[in-house]
Amino acid sequence: MKDRLKKLINKLNARGAAYADIRLHLNDQAESFSTLNGELQSYHQSKKQGYGIRVLADGAWGFASSENIEELELIGLQALENAYKASLFIQQKIDLADKDVLNDSYSTPSRIDPFTLPGNQKIEQLLKLDNKLYHEKVLYRGVRACFYKRDILFVDTEGSEIEKNLLDVDASMFVEAIDDQGHKQRRSYSLYQQNNGTVGFENIINAIQFDPTQRLIKELLELLEAPNCEQEVCDVILLPEMMALQTHETIGHALELDRILGYELSYAGGSHIDLEHFGQLQFGSSKLNARADGTVNNSPGSTGFDDDGVRAKNILMIEQGMLKNAISSRQMIVEANNKAQREVFASSAAANRAESYHHLPIERMNNINIDYGEDGTLEDIIAKTQNGLLLETPKSWSIGSNRENFHFATEVAWKIKNGRISHMVKNATYQGDSLQFWHSLDQVGDKSTWQMQQVFNCGKGQPNQIMRMGHGVPICRFKNVQVGL
Repeated sequence: MKDRLKKLINKLNARGAAYADIRLHLNDQAESFSTLNGELQSYHQSKKQGYGIRVLADGAWGFASSENIEELELIGLQALENAYKASLFIQQKIDLADKDVLNDSYSTPSRIDPFTLPGNQKIEQLLKLDNKLYHEKVLYRGVRACFYKRDILFVDTEGSEIEKNLLDVDASMFVEAIDDQGHKQRRSYSLYQQNNGTVGFENIINAIQFDPTQRLIKELLELLEAPNCEQEVCDVILLPEMMALQTHETIGHALELDRILGYELSYAGGSHIDLEHFGQLQFGSSKLNARADGTVNNSPGSTGFDDDGVRAKNILMIEQGMLKNAISSRQMIVEANNKAQREVFASSAAANRAESYHHLPIERMNNINIDYGEDGTLEDIIAKTQNGLLLETPKSWSIGSNRENFHFATEVAWKIKNGRISHMVKNATYQGDSLQFWHSLDQVGDKSTWQMQQVFNCGKGQPNQIMRMGHGVPICRFKNVQVGL
């Protein structure tokens, strides 16, 4: 098969392609289960094979895909024709930055492949957890797990040959009840990845990673009687699930280079960041160090190589608050440097990725992480907080189209007074302007607070692509934040 792909690549090159690549998904599997109130609610599985061919000719991209391997040459020629047609309408010719020629492979570290287990074994484990969520006051409870497996072969006209064997495990659980005001309250939990762990069914049966059942029930019962969050300006401490959302929306999306260049304005939005800000803008306080790190082993954002065939990198984007780099690809850094008339970006950040073989790759977050700090444990940070809120688990979110501001609601919060947790509050919200908020960062938790949160539902692009990624984040405190509105 590899020889067949290389033969087609050479043919496209001979017919005028400046560059071409093929992503062949030899195996593309998905399986999902969900339970509701002690019964299996849904089950879905799929298994398919397909490929996408991307061709650069006369300064424009052409793309075509199929699930019929017998049409391989026909689809390749269609992609080439599409490039020639597109070249009639482009405003500026596309050029690609240099990259290394690679002959390599990557496999997700894993111990138990869920696709090798019988379905009833997986269902029994979910129902076991569902039953542990039972309480007479719980109106609805449920557990879900989704598994994704992809075996991918990549070849291009520059000589790269890359094999990827990827496995992702997504899981969550929830409990819901009605409070004394007749409003629904919810506590949920999403599977995180251990810092040096593996990805597989071992995540689901690991009680440390995926059995917060008694804590969720306890917190839900407290929520039912908790007072509402009051309107005030106070310090906020974000626990991992909320820190992941904050990082995703106000750092990750704001620093995608295609958004900065205006490519997503009609759908996903733009960015308040401009090219002249790199190397000049103090994005946050000196406590902030953020990176796009595709090299972390235990995250859905780690695939070894992006869909340009560039090896995964660990890119420091914000150093001690100063904006340094962006989430980028081979194409966009050339365009950005030309537009700025200087070298803003030295090389691709290896962040060009597609949801599947029938999508064209675009710039996507891999793992947008915040470095842990030296301000101690959660208990230490609480002890240093005189008036604040401890916030966890996104409930709703609203973000400015250029990621310049935000308003987030959380499932649960705890009031902090004089260095101690006073009581739980419900319906908590907080808001702010993005740069001002990151400038207010004054406490960053130590290594013990850092956790890899997974994201499986990030939408971007037209047609829309749902991408998987991770956010490794510590617990952080922000000063003087508006809450309760």
